[in-house]
Amino acid sequence: MIDQALLDILACPKCKKSVQYNNDKTALLCEACQLEYPIRDDIPVMLIDEAKSLADS
Repeated sequence: MIDQALLDILACPKCKKSVQYNNDKTALLCEACQLEYPIRDDIPVMLIDEAKSLADS
């Protein structure tokens, strides 16, 4: 899991709003952009190209 202090300062690279865990804590979610950023080996991958669109789901 990501340290809460780090989670508090992370922001969506697209809109700069805060992110939060998804339901199963395998990704970080930006509700404004409807993007989900994966977490790999406890490291959030905050790249727009790596994000999964929730609108496609």
